Amino acid sequence: MTVANTRVTLRPVPRMRLAAVTAPLLLLLYGVCRLADGLDGDRGSGWAWNTGHTSFLISIVVFAVLAVELRRMLLAGTRHLRTLTDTAVGATLVGAASFLWVILGDLFTGFADVAPLPDPMYIAGPLLFQLGLLTLLVQAASLRPRRLPRWTPPLVLVGFLALAANLDLLPVGAALIFAGLLPLRPHA
Repeated sequence: MTVANTRVTLRPVPRMRLAAVTAPLLLLLYGVCRLADGLDGDRGSGWAWNTGHTSFLISIVVFAVLAVELRRMLLAGTRHLRTLTDTAVGATLVGAASFLWVILGDLFTGFADVAPLPDPMYIAGPLLFQLGLLTLLVQAASLRPRRLPRWTPPLVLVGFLALAANLDLLPVGAALIFAGLLPLRPHA
């Protein structure tokens, strides 16, 4: 009896691809934890609250990484849209920072008391995040070589709208965002 000598080569997963899959999955985990946390009629500190908010925090960081990776990819493809790309990444990062500020305030009440987020950023932050990321996705779906199907930005937009409509729709919105980002191709 002989054992065949088999070689398996593993290719590293590009950071962009990993971020495109991981960020919405962590957002989905946050949504599920949020629903579990509300089963008793009260939302607040506890395992589901802490796990969900920690997942949300990491998800936002990973979305920020995705934005930076998209910038790197898009700038390699065109010089004419550099300003739009840089502005979109900047908006995404400012929005991500405001999300992180709020999440840290939810996880650590002392942080919220010492450094409250300025009121205009409660609305502007999520809007900047979503518009910036959507702009990058539109570029990735429309510039040649296309890295995303054309239906991706509308699908991600519907996911964002579900989140904005009702936080109980977090799992649905996260699933839509996941479906939209899944076909991302980092290489042409």
